[in-house]
Parts: sequence; C-alpha cells; structure tokens
Amino acid sequence: MKMAVLLSGSGRTLDNFHERIIATTMQGSIEVVISNVEDALGLDKARKYGYSAFHAKDNTAINTILQDHNIELVLLAGYLKLYEPPANLRRAVLNIHPSLIPSFCGTGMYGMRVHRAVKARGVKVTGCTVHFANEVYDEGPIVVQRCVQLDESDTPDDIAHKVFDAECEAYPEAINKVVARGIDSFWP
Repeated sequence: MKMAVLLSGSGRTLDNFHERIIATTMQGSIEVVISNVEDALGLDKARKYGYSAFHAKDNTAINTILQDHNIELVLLAGYLKLYEPPANLRRAVLNIHPSLIPSFCGTGMYGMRVHRAVKARGVKVTGCTVHFANEVYDEGPIVVQRCVQLDESDTPDDIAHKVFDAECEAYPEAINKVVARGIDSFWP
C-alpha cells in the first residue's frame, strides 16, 4: 500500500515507521512526506531516509502532491491541522491520538495538553488510539487502542513518554491491519 506521512514537527513517528519498514515489521511503503511547517525537522529526516519530502501550505497543495504519488493511505503523524483529503482518500486517512478515545479528545486536545488533562483528572490508565480521521477531530472508526498504566507519581512528561512508547507499537499494528483487511472493512 502506497502511503504518505503528514507531519508538523520533529518526525519521531516517521522515525518509528522507517525503522519498522526496514525491519519488515510494518507493511506498506512511504512514498512521500509532507509538512505544513517549512522547516520541520521531520522533512530533513525524510530526505535523509530517501523519501520525497515537501512543504505544503494548505490542503490543496497537499492533495496535489498526493495525487502525483498515487497515494492509497495517508498517515497523520503529529500533523497539527485539520486535514481535508480529496474524495478518493476521504476514508483513507489514519491518525493517532494520545489518549483512549473518547476520553481527552476533540478540538484543542493534542500533545501535552492531553497529558496534563490526564494528570489533572487523576485517571489510572490512559493510552493511545489509532483511528480513521473524518471531518470531526477524533471521531472516525477506531483501528487499535493501547492502554498504559499510570503511577500516582507520574508527571505529564512521564505520561507522554509512556504513551509515546505505546504509540510506537500501536500505529504500525494498525497500519498492518489496514493493509491486511482493507480500508473499507473499518467503516460502517
């Protein structure tokens, strides 16, 4: 399956994907990496790994690049804008969220905001959710969830590290499921 990675930052999730593709534990091929941030470190990493890498300022620019690469699956990897895919990819956008949806999600809930909210609420478990994205933040069909046990002494930074470790397992697992079962099998 031909995949595109959309990112806004350092590319830690791209690092994980690349390592797993090399190790043959993640299926699919990364055809292109796109960022809405011109100087995103993730773009430098993509080029170092040998992937085509582009800055695109908006959805129209992104979608033109995707069309040029015949993309079948779009992977949101720390992409901090609401992405609007073209009609042919409307159901083919995967996202990872740093909590167990439906908790701690929706507009404005991303990154450390989620982990601070988890700590403030005093929950005993959190985790991550890989889901198909739709036009509403964090509402598409869920593919994989991973739980993370929390300790009373965990800081928001500790929670972030634990959740990212779970994300590194969950996202490739979800991609493998999508490749094996097909995109349509996850949608009602």
